[in-house]
Amino acid sequence: MLHDTEQDSVFTPSQVLENRGRVAIFIDGSNLFYAALQLGVEIDYTKLLVKLTAGSRLLRSFFYTGVDRTNEKQQGFLLWMRRNGYRVISKDLVQLPDGSKKANLDVEIAVDMMALVGAYDTAVLVSGDGDLSYAVDAVSYRGVRVEVVSLRSMTSDSLINVADRYIDLESIKDDIQKTPRHNYTYRPLPDAAMVDEESIELI
Repeated sequence: MLHDTEQDSVFTPSQVLENRGRVAIFIDGSNLFYAALQLGVEIDYTKLLVKLTAGSRLLRSFFYTGVDRTNEKQQGFLLWMRRNGYRVISKDLVQLPDGSKKANLDVEIAVDMMALVGAYDTAVLVSGDGDLSYAVDAVSYRGVRVEVVSLRSMTSDSLINVADRYIDLESIKDDIQKTPRHNYTYRPLPDAAMVDEESIELI
């Protein structure tokens, strides 16, 4: 009888997802962009939002990215994101001594995760950056369930260790990538869709 009781107490994966409560999504745009490059896919951001929400009640989805304000295509992409379910948090790119440009938004992600504790039950963090481990650990101790989504080769072990659930992007890539164009017959696309098609170049 004891054995049966123990068996009955085990949650199935679907039951775990049903108990996610209110979900807040935090996406490190740069990290996701490079993960998509490694996977050789283009992200469909509408499919991504649906997949990460997984039928739960979405509080808000944040997208953090560095911006070049002279890049009109990128500005168009970010406008599309704002109009299609994302709260865009941006920071101007800074040129480094080696000539590359970068914008680090770890602090913004950590602050938002902490500031919203109490408003959401599950945090979905799309990043593999180990610098976020302390923030993840902190919100976990305040009762938040944290799911980390990133490409395994780009994900810090310290981040996986403090998460309640880890999802390798490679395992869900078929659910979040754009459908290859050759499957479609030609038809005119609205401006917003055309912007989205170019998004892989913009982040």
